[in-house]
Amino acid sequence: MQRSAQQHTLKNCIRATGIGLHTGTQINIVLRPGPVDSGIVFRRTDLDYDHRVAASAMNVCGTAMATSLTDGANAISTVEHLMSAFAGLGIDNAEIEVDAGELPIMDGSAAAFVFLIQSAGVVAQSAAKKFLVIRETVRVGGEDSYAELQPYDGFALKYTLDYEHPVVALHDQTVEIDFSSTSFVKEISRARTFGFLADYERLKSHNLARGGSLSNAVVIDDTRILNEGGLRVQDEFAKHKLLDAVGDLYLIGFSVVGRFCGYRSGHTLNNALVEKVLATPSSFDVVCYESDCVVPHSYQRQASLLA
Repeated sequence: MQRSAQQHTLKNCIRATGIGLHTGTQINIVLRPGPVDSGIVFRRTDLDYDHRVAASAMNVCGTAMATSLTDGANAISTVEHLMSAFAGLGIDNAEIEVDAGELPIMDGSAAAFVFLIQSAGVVAQSAAKKFLVIRETVRVGGEDSYAELQPYDGFALKYTLDYEHPVVALHDQTVEIDFSSTSFVKEISRARTFGFLADYERLKSHNLARGGSLSNAVVIDDTRILNEGGLRVQDEFAKHKLLDAVGDLYLIGFSVVGRFCGYRSGHTLNNALVEKVLATPSSFDVVCYESDCVVPHSYQRQASLLA
């Protein structure tokens, strides 16, 4: 039985291979267990020195199209989907080896990373899990787009996409999830990234998105979704934005006890929100719970699904 008041890591190492979204090359990753209080640490094995960068808001160096981390010399990008899987499955400590400057895009969602973590197994550790409890609302952005964290006894998210594109407008653009009553794996993890054909062609012309395809993104032209079979769920667009937000919020360094609200927000606002919370000591407390029974139900449920 998993213990919701304790830290967790992987039980075993596990390896995978995928395509880099921007490089289009084959990328190998290894997920390894991490010691107590080590957090999530990325390590690039393609460099000629011991490259290590903690998954921390302090190390974010880019938020254009993806979230990137740096050790000050070299970056690793597209970390948000794996971070989302770690957050959704309650992994506190792990080391990720990758032989490139980006993580593989897999199918454009977090589903493959969830599968890897579940296949490796999850084990409770001897130290207490630390939670960041939101005590006062923190908001970034303006009327056109914003992201905020509110006090809440659990972990919940609400997101509104509000795209005027005719195809997106046909689908649900607001989604609200409370993890006390549903699971990350069931509701969020399979939502794929999406983009517009015109943007994809423009990126290709600039030697970017060389690994992008219908197998790792939902692609939309002026009138339709190009992927065979369409969306996995009616609100997949908005749910992917929640998936990204879960991963970006986990760069705060702890499991969040609070409610996230986003309106047309993305990686830039998500990371600005994390930075503002950490820069506002009165807005949060970092706590450990004495027993499983007093951990917010969202995280009790998370642990029970791993048992």
